[in-house]
Amino acid sequence: MATTFQLNGKPEVFDGDPETPLLWVLRDHLGLTGTKYGCGVAQCGACTVHLDGKNRRSCVTPVGMVAGKSVTTIEGASGKVADAVKAAWVQIDVPQCGFCQSGQVMSAIGLLTAKPKPTDKDIDAAMAGNLCRCATYVRIRQAIKDAAGVKGARA
Repeated sequence: MATTFQLNGKPEVFDGDPETPLLWVLRDHLGLTGTKYGCGVAQCGACTVHLDGKNRRSCVTPVGMVAGKSVTTIEGASGKVADAVKAAWVQIDVPQCGFCQSGQVMSAIGLLTAKPKPTDKDIDAAMAGNLCRCATYVRIRQAIKDAAGVKGARA
């Protein structure tokens, strides 16, 4: 049974097992490798995508669940909020190894879309499920504040 969904604004059809995790459909079947495999149990955030505009861990999302819905990956993230987040990430040089960063960026976009002027508490809550082995959390927080235009001490 084929699963039809919107991917980065374009129609997509996956003709395989509807229980296949969305992550593997994106990476292995569609060649979109920006979404990363980290833990496989929705605990690290490296696989974060947007499902109908909301953050979703693709490693535990069966592709059948996205039928008729819209999926956005890091490759398709665009618009005012996404552009501001990406620019802030570059401006203050957030990544070190970079492995977790697509998930971090997607989560930050989700946060700022829902709450354009987040507090530190809002940022902590929204980003809590995204792990960074390089511990760039201070720069991540500052990039989110910069993208939102929120005043705060620079890292």
